[in-house]
Amino acid sequence: MTTGCAAIVRTATCNGRVNGSGTILGFWAPTDGACRGRTVAWRLIPREEKFFNDFQALADELKIGAALLESMLQPDHPVWDKADEIKEVEHKCDFLTHGIIQRLNRTFVTPLDREDIHALARSLDDVMDSIDDAATLIRLYRLENVRFGARELTQIITSCTHQVRLALDALEHQKGMLGHAVEINRLENEADRIHQQAVSRLFDDERDPLTVIKWKETLDFLEDATDRCEDVANVLEGVMVKHG
Repeated sequence: MTTGCAAIVRTATCNGRVNGSGTILGFWAPTDGACRGRTVAWRLIPREEKFFNDFQALADELKIGAALLESMLQPDHPVWDKADEIKEVEHKCDFLTHGIIQRLNRTFVTPLDREDIHALARSLDDVMDSIDDAATLIRLYRLENVRFGARELTQIITSCTHQVRLALDALEHQKGMLGHAVEINRLENEADRIHQQAVSRLFDDERDPLTVIKWKETLDFLEDATDRCEDVANVLEGVMVKHG
């Protein structure tokens, strides 16, 4: 059995926060043995670092969902069955989000502020919800021909999800996150521009009012997915302001 101070000393830090985002120190003054007369510090409640892995897993599912949506609209006739695959990814994201919230409720010491963990999990899940909503409408409305703006928006969604994944990696390592957030904001602005052009052309070229309604709503959901990615970037920027 290991004996002496080396057996009981633990390295720990405390950032002074009272909301549970630091590390709690415990102190013990042994009365006998090799450590007699010394104050020993140990980590009383360790920080739960698995949240970063969960966020990255969520972002990986977003990339999968975005790629499926892009492939759904790649042919001239949308692949309606892709909606089922996207729905499965959406269920996985719901499961991961629920797991994060459950762990948050069980964890006393967290690597980020509790409200930030909750907001980040919800904002990531919202991205997948928008992707799923768009895919559901494409099949529900039996849209038969891909119009201008749809493919372009799915490509931007895919780029946004890649940047979200990179931003989460940067957040964990506390380096380079801001650049990815800025790129997500730029992509969202580009999506706004394409969405406006697509809606304008839809109103100019389409004479069937039902088709206009169907495509207008679908284009709105596609653009909304980029808005939700921007929400993720805004949460991450807020975290960096607090912890940077």
